[in-house]
Amino acid sequence: MVGLHSGTHSKLVVIGGILTIAVADAFSDALGIHISEESENKHTVKEIWESTISTFIAKFVSAMTFVIPVLLLSLQTAIIVSIAWGLSLLGIFSFYMAKEQQVQPWKVIVEHLLIAAVVICITHLVGDWTGSTFGKRGI
Repeated sequence: MVGLHSGTHSKLVVIGGILTIAVADAFSDALGIHISEESENKHTVKEIWESTISTFIAKFVSAMTFVIPVLLLSLQTAIIVSIAWGLSLLGIFSFYMAKEQQVQPWKVIVEHLLIAAVVICITHLVGDWTGSTFGKRGI
């Protein structure tokens, strides 16, 4: 989202990017789960398909929540809200993961949020670069 926004400043492009990622990422992760479950040779066919389908649905719905701010708010505000939403989800999931692994949650949360901040900055810079490089050429 951040890169598409900085490169195009277009709601349509950002929504298209979210939809594309929602489908591609959900299918990719569902396929990964499917293959992983099959390779364990411990699960029934029904269990494997339940894992596959639930992974797809969870990933797709999660990604689609990022469309809501873009539809309801100005693009600039929607990007800020989406970053806050994404970082909040990451913080919450990191907290529960750390608790389950019995490690200090703040260390895991800070590590994951710092990585996310780097990703956000890099995608913004890549979006700026592509927008200035290819936007001028009309590509």
